[in-house]
Amino acid sequence: MNWRVDFEDNNKGKKKMAQLSGTPVLILKEGTSRTRGRSAQSNNIMAGIIIADAVRSTLGPRGMDKMLVDSLGDVTITNDGASILKEIDVQHPAAKMLVEVAKSQDQETGDGTTTAVVIAGELLKRAQELLEKKIHPTILVGGYQKAADKATEILDEISVAMAGTDKKILEKIASTSMNSKSIVGAKDHFADIAVDAVLQIVEESNGEKKADIEMIEIIKKQGKSLTETELVKGMVVDKEIVHAAMPRKVEGAKIALVNSAIEVEKTEFDAEIKIDSPDQIKAFLDEEERMLKDMVDKIIQSGANVLVCQKGIDDVAQHYLAKAGIMAVRRAKKSTLEKLAKATGGKIATSLSEIDKDYIGHAGVVEEVKIADDKLVYVRDCKDPKAVSIVIRGGTEHVVDEADRALHDALCVVRNVVEDSTYVAGGGSTEVEIAKRLEAYANKVGGREQLAIEAFAEALLIIPKTLAENGGHDPIDIMADLNKEHSKELGLWHGVDVMRGKITDMMKTGVIEPSRVKLQAIRSASEAAQMILRIDDVIAAKAGPPPGPPEGGMGGMGGMGGMGGMPPM
Repeated sequence: MNWRVDFEDNNKGKKKMAQLSGTPVLILKEGTSRTRGRSAQSNNIMAGIIIADAVRSTLGPRGMDKMLVDSLGDVTITNDGASILKEIDVQHPAAKMLVEVAKSQDQETGDGTTTAVVIAGELLKRAQELLEKKIHPTILVGGYQKAADKATEILDEISVAMAGTDKKILEKIASTSMNSKSIVGAKDHFADIAVDAVLQIVEESNGEKKADIEMIEIIKKQGKSLTETELVKGMVVDKEIVHAAMPRKVEGAKIALVNSAIEVEKTEFDAEIKIDSPDQIKAFLDEEERMLKDMVDKIIQSGANVLVCQKGIDDVAQHYLAKAGIMAVRRAKKSTLEKLAKATGGKIATSLSEIDKDYIGHAGVVEEVKIADDKLVYVRDCKDPKAVSIVIRGGTEHVVDEADRALHDALCVVRNVVEDSTYVAGGGSTEVEIAKRLEAYANKVGGREQLAIEAFAEALLIIPKTLAENGGHDPIDIMADLNKEHSKELGLWHGVDVMRGKITDMMKTGVIEPSRVKLQAIRSASEAAQMILRIDDVIAAKAGPPPGPPEGGMGGMGGMGGMGGMPPM
């Protein structure tokens, strides 16, 4: 028997064909593209570098903004790395991995997304240089892993512990996170709000502090200026009072939180009622009204003078609530109800029969406030609330949106330091110190892995270099001065003062960041770079047809000769 196996590779299809006894066997689908070896690695590395370059110009206090226009024409103006990478439609699979780095950095720490992506891009760039020197990717990956582990160790050594809850330190950390944002003029006001909000919701369990920033409700309202943004120690419900006759302000509020409808329930099956006379109609309607009155009586008996309901409130029930002087809000979100329970000390009742004085929450004042064309219900002066609200104001929609992103970063970094109690200086000082110590460690490791560790150290220096470039300063002079300062015993926290173009002690200047942000940035950048370097074969399936109705279906109603089966007009 004559056996013959042919493998055919072509650049267009990269199709593998095995021929056995004259019968062709297709290994890969028609149209599948394949890239292997150095070509695959180069493509992936280049994609990662391009993504890093896209966000690099946004880093630091002098970073530039990006204007993103989506397919519908909606405009976003921001310099937040996570928002930029979320908005742009990335197609290349390796580039998507760097988008994932930004996403995980944002979810884990809320800040440092640009830093993580820029470091990952630089790690790939340094790896490319070493691959060209015939160093195997596996050696590079091993060296990068050792360097990342050592960098984590160094970061733990140099991190400063925060004694207790130092509000001044927390305010500096919040300000640092907003230095690069367009709301920098109001950053002190926002820093105060962020620190007060996080400290208000902190809870201790088993000796550990936890701050769930989901318990901070953010309400965005256009109008006035950024400095009008306020922290409400209670909750702001983005709803209006349901009945015109209800009070608009209640002091000494006793709040009932209900997630069942105050309506007569409709049956889930079809039912018929035979009525023979008008009296029966009246009796039927009277019974419905009596049921609603009973529901309202249960709320009145609980002593509540404010009702927040997750579902609907019948018009008749609204009338009886108004007569009793009870303020009511309906169709509040479930999350709002949960936060109200945390803020007021109340409990959410699943049925009206449950409500008693133990379920009632308390607040100093509940009032309806009109902001522009909207009405909001403010629940203020709660006693030690574990949920709070921040109402963001700003001149335009874009300003309010960017303020929201900046405030999110500030809340996250304050939470990180409150939970971990460790911080480091910014301005590139931490990266330079880690790079210096990594180079000393590389000499001890030796061999080819030493080159990978040195490349990792050099990659970290991209942060101070980029800060200098974005500030309009000469990066060569800045890096020379930085290396000189860090070679001294007391030069640990010297970094780039972007505003003055000099090297200063960033800890004394008040440019401080959480250790967690740096740690996560180094880890996630290293892991993404290692994963991309391990890939030596990219097999991409042929793109399928665009989504649409099945063949012969009703696409565009073409199969029905115009509209509704009518012949075309």
